Amino acid sequence: MIVTLRTTVGRENAVIETLSNRARNMGTDVRAVFHPEELKGYLFVEGNIESIEKTAAGIPHIRGIIRKEVALADIKRFLETKRTEIKINKGDIVEVMGGPFKNERGRVTRVDESKEEVTIEMLEAAIPIPISVPLDSVRLIESFEKGGKSGESKS
Repeated sequence: MIVTLRTTVGRENAVIETLSNRARNMGTDVRAVFHPEELKGYLFVEGNIESIEKTAAGIPHIRGIIRKEVALADIKRFLETKRTEIKINKGDIVEVMGGPFKNERGRVTRVDESKEEVTIEMLEAAIPIPISVPLDSVRLIESFEKGGKSGESKS
């Protein structure tokens, strides 16, 4: 059975961790806990309703249990991974959008689709040091293919 837990918005991950640890320590029948990012303040918990209630009792930030069973078909769209097309290629110029290298520009030397990260060499660095950053932390500035560039000119 899958039920919905109402939580304090922004505390979903803390509730998941506490609930999971407590279920493991108590040996209760809580099989899975899931928080879709789109639904703020709600978790889905799979298990026996009595076990879920026993495990959730007294955990901070839990606002209630909605005892109505949730059909798997209703939450299936949250469980499916959405494959995003990677539009950054080797040789592209990108700008880092966050972290210690924020607002720095670099040339992409490698794209790792499985880890969803790119390795770049900073353009302004005296010595080219490769750094790996998440794909969602970079913004494409100049495309290697579209710009018609074949690398830096050597004169």
